[in-house]
Amino acid sequence: MNDTFLSAVVLLLLVADPFGNVPIFVSALRDVPAERRLRIVLRECLIAFGVLSVFVFAGRPFLQTLGLSEVALQIGGAVVLMLVALRMVFPSPEGVYGQSPGGEPFIVPLAVPALAGPSALATVMLLVSRDPSRSLEWVAAIAVVMAISALVLVSADRLQRLLGERVTLAFERLMGLVLAAIAVELLLRGVRTFVATLQ
Repeated sequence: MNDTFLSAVVLLLLVADPFGNVPIFVSALRDVPAERRLRIVLRECLIAFGVLSVFVFAGRPFLQTLGLSEVALQIGGAVVLMLVALRMVFPSPEGVYGQSPGGEPFIVPLAVPALAGPSALATVMLLVSRDPSRSLEWVAAIAVVMAISALVLVSADRLQRLLGERVTLAFERLMGLVLAAIAVELLLRGVRTFVATLQ
């Protein structure tokens, strides 16, 4: 998997998982008046974009402050992605990111961690650590992913009614399998890099 703009968009889209988040958004917005749902979805997607964009520029100094290597980030990010993938393939009643509180959501749980969760933050820092000179390109990839997520989640109610719970669940499991394969590839890359540094 080369670090191209398209691969970054695909990877971030799999991690953000807008289709898998449809049930979470439907549940969280169930008691919110219909006229406010569009505004809330757009607001949460903008917040998620802001959080991920901050990590594009602040992630590397953050790692340096903690004394973490890029190899550690790559292997750690792969493990987090694998855990998310496993919960997508073998879903639990509380969903991929746990239970969501009632009332009108703000930041938690929709922006963070549903869209900009630990796996998304780790993925962004991983992309930046592999090629810091393309930071603006990674921000553009995040923008594309959040725009797609907004389009999907604005139609969350209609999508769930149209596709049905079984099709939505099957699609989420399929994306989980793809994400698991990406996680294995990232883990193998990290291990190969670590072994190379020992020689």
